[in-house]
Amino acid sequence: MNLYTRKQNWKFGLFLGAVMIGIGMLAYTQGLIDKLSVEERKRIELWAQAAKEIENVDLNSSISLVVYKILQENRNIPVILTDENHRIITSANLDSTKVNDSIYLHETLEKMKSRHPPIELVYSENSKNYIYYEDSHLLKELFWYPFIQISITVLFIFISYFAFSSTRRAEQNQVWVGMAKETAHQLGTPISSLVALVELLKMQEDNFSMAVEVEKDVKRLQTITERFSKIGSTPEFAPANIIDVLINATDYLRARTSSRITYHQYFRSDNKILIMLNMPLFEWVIENLWRNAVDAMVGFGVIDISVSEQHPFIFIDFKDTGKGISKSKFNTVFKPGYTTKKRGWGLGLSLAKRIIESYHKGKIFIKNSEHNLGTTFRIVLKKIEK
Repeated sequence: MNLYTRKQNWKFGLFLGAVMIGIGMLAYTQGLIDKLSVEERKRIELWAQAAKEIENVDLNSSISLVVYKILQENRNIPVILTDENHRIITSANLDSTKVNDSIYLHETLEKMKSRHPPIELVYSENSKNYIYYEDSHLLKELFWYPFIQISITVLFIFISYFAFSSTRRAEQNQVWVGMAKETAHQLGTPISSLVALVELLKMQEDNFSMAVEVEKDVKRLQTITERFSKIGSTPEFAPANIIDVLINATDYLRARTSSRITYHQYFRSDNKILIMLNMPLFEWVIENLWRNAVDAMVGFGVIDISVSEQHPFIFIDFKDTGKGISKSKFNTVFKPGYTTKKRGWGLGLSLAKRIIESYHKGKIFIKNSEHNLGTTFRIVLKKIEK
C-alpha cells in the first residue's frame, strides 16, 4: 500500500466516522421530535376537550377555573378552530400582525391540514367543530438543530483540516527546498571534476567521440543541479521554439533508451512555435513523461510525440504503447505519493502538473488510455502572439 492509498484510506475513515456521527445525531433528534409531537398532540386534545366543555360548566365553579387554565396553557402551539364546513371560527398563537388577513389564515389552515389530522369536537349529531394545529416553534427549531450543529461541526473540521494541511505543507516545502539546495551544492564538486575530465578526454583523438557523449551527460547533470538549486525560487521564463525543445529532448532521450523503443515525431522540424518557457523545468516534464512511458512499456514499444495548434493554444501529445491506465486513475496519477512501482516516491507526475499548471499556466492531463494499448498525455500551452 503506497503513501497516497494510505492517505485516501485515512480520509475515507474520517469521512465515514463523521457520517456515522451525523446519522446518530439525526436519529436521536428525530426520536425526541416524535416524542414531543405525541405530547403536543395530547396537549391539543386536552385543549380541545376544555374548549368543548367550557360551554357546559358553571362559570363560577372550580371546574371552570381548571378549564380556563387549560385553555390559557396553550401559548406556543398554533391552532385554528373551524366549523363543520371548515370555515374558520377563531385561531390562537399565529402571527399577530396577520391574524386579520383571510388569505394568510386560509394558507395556514391548508398547511395544518397537510401536517396533522384534525381533532373533532362533537356537540350534537348535527353540530361539530374541528381543531387544526401545527408543530410549535420549539419543535420546528429542534428539527433544524442537528442540521445546524452538523454544518457548524463540518465547517469547523474543514477549516481545522485546511489550516493543519497548509501548515504541514509549508513545513514540508521548506524541508524539500532545503534538501534540494543542499543536493545541488553537493553535486557541484563532482560535476566540476567531470567537466575537467571530459576536456582531457577530448584532447585525445581516440576518445573524442566518447568524450562528446559523456559531455552531454555532464551537461544534463548540470541542468539537473540547476533545477535543484532553483527550487523555492521564482522561475525565470524566456521565449523558446517548442519544436526545437522537443527535438533536442527526444534526441537526447533516444540515445539513452533501449533500441527496442521506437520514437515517432509528428510535427515539422522547420516549424517555429514560440512559447514562454522555463527550459530546465519544461525539460523535466518531458523527462518524467518519457520515464513513465518507458516503465509502462517495460522496455519495448513505441513513443509518439505530436504537436497541433488551435489558436491561441498548442497541444503536445505524448503517447506510448504501454499497459495503460484505468479511467478511475486519470486524476489520481497526478497526486503526490501515488506510484505503482516498488521504487520511487510518486512525485514525477505531481511535479509535472505543478510545473505546467502553476508555473506555465497551462494544462496537463491524460487524453485517453486503453488497457494494453497505451496512454496519451496531453500538454496545453499558450503561444506567444506574433
